[in-house]
Amino acid sequence: MKRHIAVLMGGLSAERDVSLRSGEACAKALESEGFQVTRVDVDRDIADVLARLRPDVALNALHGRFGEDGIVQGILEMLRIPYTHSGVLASALAMRKDRAKDVMRAAGIPVAASVTVDRRVAAQAHVLPPPYVVKPLGEGSSFGVLIVREDQSCPPQELTREDWPYGEELLVEHYVAGRELTCAVIGDKAYDIIDIKAAGGGWYDYHAKYAAGGSIHVLPANLKENIYQIVQEWALGAHRALGCRGVSRTDFRYDDRPEGTGELVVLEVNTQPGMTETSLVPEIAAHAGLSFGELVKWMVEDASCDR
Repeated sequence: MKRHIAVLMGGLSAERDVSLRSGEACAKALESEGFQVTRVDVDRDIADVLARLRPDVALNALHGRFGEDGIVQGILEMLRIPYTHSGVLASALAMRKDRAKDVMRAAGIPVAASVTVDRRVAAQAHVLPPPYVVKPLGEGSSFGVLIVREDQSCPPQELTREDWPYGEELLVEHYVAGRELTCAVIGDKAYDIIDIKAAGGGWYDYHAKYAAGGSIHVLPANLKENIYQIVQEWALGAHRALGCRGVSRTDFRYDDRPEGTGELVVLEVNTQPGMTETSLVPEIAAHAGLSFGELVKWMVEDASCDR
């Protein structure tokens, strides 16, 4: 009898569209691997839907709030449905960027200097010397991210909008120039590193992440051997420090410009990284000889409760 997999996708966050793409890609791959698949577009009745379905495993392809932050994981624990990726605590912790930084810093992993402030405070005056980055505490895919350049005399006034949708508290983080690097952890092993270059020389925003041709991925990244090893060690260290399970992806900034500081820092850990056709983890896995079908099959076989 085929194992029944519920692929959780869509959801209620700003990353809904990306999640639908991730979920559909995973669902097709699982079907090709011989699983029975039910696609579940997650809404507020998700507990009732799962209680009726009683799948053998839930593959969590949700991104952002209400799916990547421990909430759905708690529902799955209550229903005793094995699920993929990280558990309740690690998911909630990694999603809250400032708390995750505290844990990584305590584990000896360098992170960019930052402060957590009310958005209206951040709009009144510079709370860090420019350049800096303003980020929502609990969003992904670059939603709500604002870069304040060195020559900007005042903070971004978008923060005063009455319809600002990304929360009242924000992370204001020192901007580290240079390269955007990312490293995947699968199981308990750090895989290869991608150097991400936004097409046209811009920054790695939503368009660069998800539009075809929006970014150039150099895999493996062209780094000195010792730097390559450090990035892998810190990715695995961050994964372990936060208590992650299954698949995670850790993002870095590295200022190796001729006039740069040499600074290498962890930005954040993604506990449910994208699984779309332009996503980074499937590309890293493929480089290591693991097909997309093999990757999602491994994720399902790795699923459990009490994660």
